[in-house]
Amino acid sequence: MKKTLVCISCPVGCRLTVSTEEDGSLCVTGNLCARGEEYGREEALSPKRVVTATAPIDSSTRRRIPVKTDGFLPREMINGLLTEIYRLTVAPPVEAGDVLIENFKESGINVVATRSIRE
Repeated sequence: MKKTLVCISCPVGCRLTVSTEEDGSLCVTGNLCARGEEYGREEALSPKRVVTATAPIDSSTRRRIPVKTDGFLPREMINGLLTEIYRLTVAPPVEAGDVLIENFKESGINVVATRSIRE
């Protein structure tokens, strides 16, 4: 297996190559720092993402409220989370940081509001 990607661990944006060695270990090249090597390994073995979206809100001033996960969610769980976010109807008032979905599917990841809406 050989995979090329751009590291997002720092502003440099190194072009990484992640390949599997004959013994099954991973080799990361192209990184200029240790964070790049860690990112390359994580991305090859178990990619995770912070998810941002908008959820419906029952408000007279806004139709949707921006939300995000408070940590990195395994990529294979993202579609299920988005489905749950889009089915959600939030009732105001909501403060930025309020947890709207707690511990999504036992992942330890919450979905929080990123904007305050009072009405």
